[in-house]
Amino acid sequence: MEHEGKHALVTGGGTGIGLGIAEALAAAGAEVTITGRDLARLDRVAAGNPRLHPLQMDVADETSVRDGIAAAARARGPVTICVANAGIAEAAPFRRETAEHWRRIMAVNLDGAFLTLQAAMATLEPGQSARMIAISSIAGLRGLRNAIAYTASKHGVIGLIRGLSEEYMGGPVTFNAICPGYVDTPIVDRNAAEISEMKGIPDEEARAYLARGNRHKRLLETDEVTAVALWLCSDAARSVNGQAIQVAGGQVA
Repeated sequence: MEHEGKHALVTGGGTGIGLGIAEALAAAGAEVTITGRDLARLDRVAAGNPRLHPLQMDVADETSVRDGIAAAARARGPVTICVANAGIAEAAPFRRETAEHWRRIMAVNLDGAFLTLQAAMATLEPGQSARMIAISSIAGLRGLRNAIAYTASKHGVIGLIRGLSEEYMGGPVTFNAICPGYVDTPIVDRNAAEISEMKGIPDEEARAYLARGNRHKRLLETDEVTAVALWLCSDAARSVNGQAIQVAGGQVA
């Protein structure tokens, strides 16, 4: 129960990687605020787990983020573990990319991470230690074909983390990014369905196509990413700062 008495906050905590991290932190004793736009989903996944606390919040809305995280801190104390996980993954080749779509991806993936981390930092007492983590992607380390906005947003997340680690260097707060490859989550399910329809291939073949994007040619399981997040939150990782840790089945960049 390493995190007993701590308050953790995980955006996009109702599904996939976010839910996996939230449940693992709760199992380690933390009181975990899980956020998302779909409150009914958050309520369902939190049912029966008294350490999970649903909070309806839209990371693309500054007022929603600042007010929501402040309310969570009043209820459960300073956010000493923050996982900026909320994001959207939508493909669009450059020639068909629109300014509207570009701005929407940036608003959720990059602006949302910035607002979440800044609001979480505002809850800390002077000199209080904390772990700030952002979920980027292997797309934050290399180009991803036909997903220019997503690629740029995830590169931006890594830049945000590296800048923060330098700004707060020597203090008790660490900032790190996790860069997963293709993980077997609802996002991959949606992407596989789109590929299946576009290419006219069976769903399993589309999933295998995505799996080949990982160096070891298989989809990752959620717990492989969760384990990295738990390590970064642990005391053992107190000197790990400003890193972009790859979980992609092999060297990416």
